[in-house]
Amino acid sequence: EFEDYFDHVDKVLSVRKDCIFNSRVTSALFDPATAKWTIQTNDGRTVRAQYFVPAVGFAAKQYIPSWKGLDSFEGTIHHSSLWPREPVDVRGKRVAIIGTGSTGVQIIQEWAKEAAETFVFQRTPNLCLPMDQETFDSAARDEMRTQTEAEFARCQNSVQGLSRPDPPKAFAEMSKEECDQVLNDCYDKGGFRLWGAAYKDLLVSPEANRATYDLWAKKTRARIQDPAKRDLLAPLEPPHPFGTKRPSLEQGYFEQFNKPNVHLLDTNTNPIIELTPRGIVTADNKTHEVDVIAIATGFDASTGSLSNMGICDIEGVGLGERWRDGVSTFLGLTVPGCPNMFMPYSVQAPTPFTNGPVFIEYQADFIRDIIKKMKDEGIKTLDPQPAAAQAWREQVIAISHMTLLTQAKSWYMGANIPGKPVEFLYLLSGMPMYRAMCEDSIGPKFQELFVCQN
Repeated sequence: EFEDYFDHVDKVLSVRKDCIFNSRVTSALFDPATAKWTIQTNDGRTVRAQYFVPAVGFAAKQYIPSWKGLDSFEGTIHHSSLWPREPVDVRGKRVAIIGTGSTGVQIIQEWAKEAAETFVFQRTPNLCLPMDQETFDSAARDEMRTQTEAEFARCQNSVQGLSRPDPPKAFAEMSKEECDQVLNDCYDKGGFRLWGAAYKDLLVSPEANRATYDLWAKKTRARIQDPAKRDLLAPLEPPHPFGTKRPSLEQGYFEQFNKPNVHLLDTNTNPIIELTPRGIVTADNKTHEVDVIAIATGFDASTGSLSNMGICDIEGVGLGERWRDGVSTFLGLTVPGCPNMFMPYSVQAPTPFTNGPVFIEYQADFIRDIIKKMKDEGIKTLDPQPAAAQAWREQVIAISHMTLLTQAKSWYMGANIPGKPVEFLYLLSGMPMYRAMCEDSIGPKFQELFVCQN
């Protein structure tokens, strides 16, 4: 369905004529003398442009642990980020899924239905929520089309970029009975409601957070028959505050573990040591023989892909080197020393805590507006002030420490990548506040926040 929509957009806007396909950017250098970027690709192409928009998103660079013997496995291996277009047939086969993030959950709940034997390697339980997917008939879809404009307007004005109302109350403002009713209602309706619609301070108040976790654990444990699996999948004590790692959405995920041929292995107790031609060896010296492996170990979020493109600042220092001790941006869109470069849907912005398409649309409009301002005012280069970037970084970190999110070793913190600086990577302001800060920067504070050359 996404591809059909993209094809429609291409036909209407003729996007394809401006695209180079199957090329990888290997370097991007800014020349102050010409006020242009020179971008080179792995197939020998060179492009020069006044504006450079590395729109690579926050989940583009895959992460695979450096297991010994990875290349020796004689079966089939798929990484979740490079899934084949053709269906993967696991009927009658022994399969392993390494990782229980959002994609891991999706693979597990489907493969376990057909595989002869399923091995799930889990480091951290996924506190996932019932998707409760709804099917709309043609009349309902027609009705939704009449409300599209109003839905989009509501999205633009909500904290998370969603059309549903933001929670009206904090945890302490509710009676126990009211709280129980709200939590049960959010869980039963499914989706992300338990994460974002119960009360304002889920990610701030330890008491609110624990009440939510206890409700989730009670509901989830009732779905799991085996006591040992139950304690690994939904422990009574939370592995981290609820919602500080992104909850995934599931459809029958926990029920798959009620099958005797679905095995759950705790990699905290027995980590993976190596892969052999026949399977996976864990620290207890057991070899788990399998035919197909899905590696769902996630991504080097946001900074990974940007640091891997050969982007250099005006002094020739690579972006990865600049960020070796911590990220520095302004608005999560611009980087000091990289004039005329704009990074949508990236680091130090509210990126993963918003409705993606709504947030991307706002940032795209902002980039359009700032380029128009440059053209209208004869500005050849625009570079954020280092002081503005430092203040932005301090704001991102300060807001994160007001919450429980820093208590989890998550990709929000960069903690999933060995050697990566552990710091909160995203702004927790919500969309309206972020939009106001962006508009302020292009308006009355423009001159003090950017270095401009005509």
